[in-house]
Amino acid sequence: MLQNKDLLQNRKNLLAFSAGVDSTALLFLLLENNIPFDIAIVDYGVREESKEELAYAQTLAKRYNFTCYSYQSHSIEKNFEATARTVRYDFFEELIEKYQYKNLLTAHHLGDRFEWMLMQFCKGSGCVGIAGMKAVEKRNQYKLIRPLLHLDKSELLHYLDRQKHHYFLDATNQDEKYKRNEFRHKHTVPLLEKYLSGIKKSFEYIDEDVSDLIKEIELKECNSLTYFKRVHDSRSEVMLIDRYFKSQGKVLSAHERELLRDETSVVIGRKFIVSKTATYTFIAPFIKQTKMSKVFKEKMRLLKVDSKLRGYLASDEEAVALVSLLLQ
Repeated sequence: MLQNKDLLQNRKNLLAFSAGVDSTALLFLLLENNIPFDIAIVDYGVREESKEELAYAQTLAKRYNFTCYSYQSHSIEKNFEATARTVRYDFFEELIEKYQYKNLLTAHHLGDRFEWMLMQFCKGSGCVGIAGMKAVEKRNQYKLIRPLLHLDKSELLHYLDRQKHHYFLDATNQDEKYKRNEFRHKHTVPLLEKYLSGIKKSFEYIDEDVSDLIKEIELKECNSLTYFKRVHDSRSEVMLIDRYFKSQGKVLSAHERELLRDETSVVIGRKFIVSKTATYTFIAPFIKQTKMSKVFKEKMRLLKVDSKLRGYLASDEEAVALVSLLLQ
């Protein structure tokens, strides 16, 4: 049932665990396939069951001899879903860096992917946007792997019930004040129940088409400066930038993606600057720097460095040396 098992064998894997249907199914499938892993669970403190779920995770860790890392989140007052995502990925990536995990495993399934596709389609998105989640994504320090992306939740439930494995149901998944829950109950689940095999086949075709459309581009880093050599394919470049910001916990809006396609300089969330030259694209913290020497200003002018990028470069001599080498 697992995809990409070859990427999981003999690797240090960290499983994002919640004790719900999806992550519990993935946990037991990993055990069945003798794939080594540890788990990480976040308690957001918004449901009474969260303490029981944490206790269950710790019990499983003791029973099957893997490590369970847990984190108690601070209270989240607004934008719960987006903030919670940032909290958990910050926690996961801290563990990955500290303990040198190679893969982060999440239990996203076909329903999650279809739900995302419908939401993006209704917002207005191209084929790459609606393709959504990938089974394997390369991040800066690790691979994000979704071994269940080809399976429907009904298949995971059937597996857990057949094997008599315990799991928890999250009542908040029924709350339609969250847009994704509304899409799930009114559109995604009914369509999957009726057209499951066709939807699976469509995603296979979509993945093939996207791999033909999108060029692979290597991201490089120098301190807080991230950069890549341009391929002058706006779709591939915007997708790469979008993926980079997701790895930083920031989801780009449709408007921001449009600006990145059409403009040479875009400030993202008042925190980052994306600056394109003829040959390279640079991503850096957006710093309003007023004190710059005349020598520095002249150097930036001759290199044709965007004024919004200069604020960061003025604080990083190593990055200045690199940019000078790339653009000379």
